[in-house]
Amino acid sequence: MDVLSWVVGIAVMLVGLAVSIGLHEVGHMVPAKKFGVRVSQYMVGFGPTLWSRAKGETEYGVKAIPLGGYVRMVGMMPPAPEGTPRRGGFFGQAIADARDASVSEILPGEEHRAFYHLSTPKKLVVMLGGPVMNLLIAVVLTFVVLVGIGAPTVTTTVGAVSECTPTSTTADGAPVCGDAAAPSPAAAAGLQPGDEIVEWDGAAVSSWDQLSGAIADTPDQQVPVVVLREGAEVPLTVTTTDRQVPVVEADGTAKVDADGQPVTETAGFLGVTPTQEHEPMPLSTVPEAVWQQVSGTAGMILTLPVRIGDAAVQAFTDEPRSQDSVVSVVGVGRMAVDAVAADAPVISTLQFLLSLLAALNVALFVFNLIPLLPLDGGHVLNALYEGAKRQLARLRGLPRPGPADVARMMPVAYVMFVVLVGTGAILIVADVVDPVRLG
Repeated sequence: MDVLSWVVGIAVMLVGLAVSIGLHEVGHMVPAKKFGVRVSQYMVGFGPTLWSRAKGETEYGVKAIPLGGYVRMVGMMPPAPEGTPRRGGFFGQAIADARDASVSEILPGEEHRAFYHLSTPKKLVVMLGGPVMNLLIAVVLTFVVLVGIGAPTVTTTVGAVSECTPTSTTADGAPVCGDAAAPSPAAAAGLQPGDEIVEWDGAAVSSWDQLSGAIADTPDQQVPVVVLREGAEVPLTVTTTDRQVPVVEADGTAKVDADGQPVTETAGFLGVTPTQEHEPMPLSTVPEAVWQQVSGTAGMILTLPVRIGDAAVQAFTDEPRSQDSVVSVVGVGRMAVDAVAADAPVISTLQFLLSLLAALNVALFVFNLIPLLPLDGGHVLNALYEGAKRQLARLRGLPRPGPADVARMMPVAYVMFVVLVGTGAILIVADVVDPVRLG
C-alpha cells in the first residue's frame, strides 16, 4: 500500500468527518439563534484552537482534534431552585460548578436569552437539530450513491477473455493454466473484449444471470452465439467445455455431503469475464436503504458492550476480526485507505467512500439520540420531562413548574464521558492492532 493511498484515504475521511460534525453543530446553532439564545462559540474539533474568528456575538473556530465539536449556548442549565442546599462530595461539587458556569455566561440584562427559558418544543427543535442534520446528510449521500451513481450491475458485455481452459485451481479457487492447457472456448471462437452477447443457443439474453445460467446448462456443446460488435451483429459458434462447480443451496451456502465434502456438478465453461456498469436505482430505494442503516445501527448500539468485548478479544487473540465488527474513527479511516489502494475503478471507489460517509452520519444520528447526557438525547429527555411536568401541572391547576434541573444529571454525564473515552480507546487499539479488512 503506497503513501499516496494513505494520504488520500485519511484526508477524505477527515474532511468528511469534519464537514459532518460542522453541519451537526449548525443544526443546533441555527434554531438556537432563531429562538433568541445567545451562542457564544461554534467550534469544530477539540483541543487547541487552530483558527478562530469572532462574528457578531459568536466566535467561530476550528480545533486540532477533528473528533467532535460543540456549540456553546448560554444558559444551558438553570440556577439552583430557591433554598437548594449545596451538596458536598465530588459529584455535589460538579453539580454546583456546572450551575455556576452556566449562570456566569449570562450577560446582565440578557437573562431572557438563556437556553433554559425556551419552551419544550423549542428545546426539542434545538437539540434534535444536530442529529437530524446528520440524518439529512446520510439521505443526500445515499441518494447520490444509489440514484446519482447507481448500483453496480454485471452486464452481458465481455470485459476480458480467458486465454486458456484452466487445468486446475489454487487453494483459494483461482484458475491455473498448465503448459498443455487448451485455448478457452471464448478465445477459440473469437470473442473479444467489448462484445455484447445478445443471443445464446438461439435465445435472446438480456442479463448476466440469464447468460451464465445458459452457459452452465450447455457443457461440451457446440452453441451458436450472436454478439454485438461495433454496432453490428456478428454470429459465432462456441464449443464449450465442462468444469465442476459447487452446488449452492437456496440460502446461498455450499451444499455438502454426509462426509462434509462440497457437492459439485458439471457445468459449461466459456471463459469470459463480464463488465460492470452502474445502473441508477429508483428514488424509492433511498428511504429503504437509509432505514436499513438506521435500524442496523440501532441494533448494533443495543449490543455495543458485547461487540466491544468481541473486538477486544479478536484484536489480542488468534481469533480473526469479524467483518461486521464495530469500529472507531481509526477503523473507518483504515477502510477508506484500503478502498483508495484497491485496484478498482474511480467511480466504484468514490461510491464506497460516499457510502462510508453516509454510514458514519447514520451512526452520528443514532448514537446522539441515546437518552443520556452529555449526548443530545440526554437533553431531549430532560426537555420531554420538563414538558410533561408542566402539562401535568396545568391539568391539575397547579403553578407552572420551573425549568428542569439539568445540572443534577451531571454525575451521569461524567460517567458517560469516561465510558465513551474508554470504549473509544479500546476500539482504536483494536483497529490499529487488528483492523477490519475490506473483502
